[in-house]
Amino acid sequence: MTTPTASPQQVTEQLVGLLGAEHVLTSATDLDYYAMDAYNQLALPIAIVFPGSISQLQDVVRLAARHGVSLSPRGGAASYTDAHLPSTPNSLIVDTARLNRIVEINEQDMYVTVEPGVTWHDLWQALAKKGLRASFWGPFSGLKATVGGSTSQNAASLGSGNYGITADAVLGFEIVLASGELLTTGSAAKPNGAPFFRWDGPDLTGLFCGDAGALGIKSRISLRLIKEPPFFGAVSFSFDNFAGMAAGMAAAARENVTADTFAVDPKLQQAQLGSVSTKDAVAAAVAVMKSSRNPLDAALRLGKMAAAGRRFLTGWNYSAHYTVEGVSAGEVKAKLALLRKAMSGHGQEIAATIPTVLRAMPFVPLYYMLGPKGERWVPQHGVMPLSRIDAFHKSLMQLYAGYADRMKQLSVEPGAMYTAIGTNAFLYEPVFYWQDELTSYHRRYLPADYVGSLPTYPPNPAARELVRELRDETNKLFAAVGAVHMQLGKSYPYLEGRQPAAAAALRHMKQHLDPGGIMNPGALQL
Repeated sequence: MTTPTASPQQVTEQLVGLLGAEHVLTSATDLDYYAMDAYNQLALPIAIVFPGSISQLQDVVRLAARHGVSLSPRGGAASYTDAHLPSTPNSLIVDTARLNRIVEINEQDMYVTVEPGVTWHDLWQALAKKGLRASFWGPFSGLKATVGGSTSQNAASLGSGNYGITADAVLGFEIVLASGELLTTGSAAKPNGAPFFRWDGPDLTGLFCGDAGALGIKSRISLRLIKEPPFFGAVSFSFDNFAGMAAGMAAAARENVTADTFAVDPKLQQAQLGSVSTKDAVAAAVAVMKSSRNPLDAALRLGKMAAAGRRFLTGWNYSAHYTVEGVSAGEVKAKLALLRKAMSGHGQEIAATIPTVLRAMPFVPLYYMLGPKGERWVPQHGVMPLSRIDAFHKSLMQLYAGYADRMKQLSVEPGAMYTAIGTNAFLYEPVFYWQDELTSYHRRYLPADYVGSLPTYPPNPAARELVRELRDETNKLFAAVGAVHMQLGKSYPYLEGRQPAAAAALRHMKQHLDPGGIMNPGALQL
């Protein structure tokens, strides 16, 4: 790390000269909030800065490099892995909220270019007006999650069944390096180039997918577009136990017909149902009506939802939910038939209320960042081969059994969510809930009326420490089955045990691109 050459006050004064006082925050309240994510806080920075153009972003980076100040890029802040949290007080948080322009929607060449602060929700709405969408079109947190944050972290959710994760949709980047220089990847880097294709020799674009901002700050992102499929269908299944659900999900994934999929265990199943208010139900019904092809289609979907009522998951331990899409009703029908056949013998079909609503309202309010009774929440996840699901699950259940007494004593409860990615990968996401006081992040990030309606708890540092211990032990279990991770941030041990030549190559690239070590130090264990 470069030795600082200016005092925090001098740095702040120069930032105000670059951006204006209203775009440089230094109050104790703001520093506390912005230097926190859904789970943790590390160090408080000098300031939070909001560049409003790429040239301003370059100026901020050059100033930081000149004075040896670290930079932590912040997107929608829906993370839980210390991704945007400064690891040193001699740092700036670079919030991309003002870099929120959709630069180009190219309907002829089928790509879209955006600045990093564009949310997935806003991009989805802009593209929907033209009958288009990105191939991967966002995480469930897309009301606040940004394209810049998700491409820096990688994410799986909407479109992952057919199109993979965030990185699979990216065609190219424009990156502000630690020197302030712009680096362009993909076909746009060529003379007279355009961001229509990713591969042109070595894949420089991939280098910055999932880099957690350790190699540079994204200033523009180009994504592949597809036409919005005109037809979709939904189906849900229930299961008595994890083994049946896992086997069914693996069989369904291999059919390669699913657009979106997720499954939940009993804890999350009840958490989801418990958080649905009458207002939410009305909004869901309206959204289903708007997303239907015609009044008859809307009436059929709403009729099925009404018949199922609020207790359609009662009596089942696990449930999995799917949407499929196609260019015709016949294609959708055929895909649903393949899904039902794959699930035969594993689960029982139930009302498809959840995936129907999800397709109509893909970006849900982030209420899930707290438990249904106001508990603190933090997930953990690993992506593994389909053949290793059972081995991981058994080891995780053994871990929980060993900690059962402490977890009961401190009111720490586990849950889990699951997703299939493409035909060859399974995302297992353990979740921990515990009774604890809320942070300034929760109170400011989530709607005040929602937070105010929940129970409150006193500080519970012992439970906090137990959750930290459980997360560390869970990471070891993921490593034992060769799992990989998205949202690496600073909490997953990316370099630990990595093949030596691969680790050395990454360190050399970090040194070349960021010789002063100012770009999000600690991310990727760099």
